[in-house]
Amino acid sequence: MLNPRALAYLGEVIRRGSLRKAATHLAIDASAISRQLKGLEEELGVAVVERYGNGVRATPAGRLLVDHYHAQRTAEEAVLSQLMALQGLERGEVRIAVGEGFISDLISAPLQSFMAAFPGIELEVLMAGVNEAMALVKEGEVELALLYAPPVDPLIQPHVETRQPLDLIVPPAHPLLTLGRAVGLGDLAEWPLGLMDNCFGMRQMVNQVAQQERVHLRARLRTNSVAVLKNFVRSGIGVTFMPELTVMEEVRQGDIRVLPLSHPALSGARAQIVSRAGRELTVAAQACVDHLRRGMRFLNADAPRLLDEQALSSMQR
Repeated sequence: MLNPRALAYLGEVIRRGSLRKAATHLAIDASAISRQLKGLEEELGVAVVERYGNGVRATPAGRLLVDHYHAQRTAEEAVLSQLMALQGLERGEVRIAVGEGFISDLISAPLQSFMAAFPGIELEVLMAGVNEAMALVKEGEVELALLYAPPVDPLIQPHVETRQPLDLIVPPAHPLLTLGRAVGLGDLAEWPLGLMDNCFGMRQMVNQVAQQERVHLRARLRTNSVAVLKNFVRSGIGVTFMPELTVMEEVRQGDIRVLPLSHPALSGARAQIVSRAGRELTVAAQACVDHLRRGMRFLNADAPRLLDEQALSSMQR
């Protein structure tokens, strides 16, 4: 029988990158962690961590053990939640990693109605870029993540996916509005450009397309804040990339205009709600997925512009 405490310590050491950082986070002495890991290695006859520089990392055996521990813990949580459901108990906790672009959609009606419908379920919402959010899911730190334009990962399982193109957002009356066609990255050379930091899905997608098209994008503004980029455009300083739904209120108010981008990778971007592949959702997490699927504009349908295009196409047939 594997020692669950040793496995928990191992997981924390690997996540934090050192015994000292793991000990600080767990509020215990580093020697206690060291003893547990040494006992685990002696019991199994295999090294579970290896030192490099000032830190440690998992050996293949160590990673296998941590994956087993996370899977076991998740399975136990799922069984306990199902037992509570059989008894009619609507209790539990759901941890969700969310990018800033989803926040206004999430905290309006969907979050309020979920908390009203399930008063016994506690929610923890963590802000994270796409890379961090995926890591949190894979490490078992959150059950769910809302992702925009994530890279393909076999350890990530989408439960809901909608098409939310990455568009160009510009101030009203901007000269690019007169192009009369979808915008290419090469059209942006003479305009001040704002970009999200590299850890965000939309920035990673733009970087990939720019590399494919051999276009150098010079950012006049770089930030980790969607709100900062909105104000950058709304004030008339420059242009940036964002999904239509993220700026719907500004579009309604006439402060921002949206232009489609020509590259298929950008026009085909997706929004997803995901969990770790192969891990059964708890009853509370599944209820959250079902509720957000119905209530969030990002998750219940494709982008409004696409729906309008589909409706127009149907009328013309």
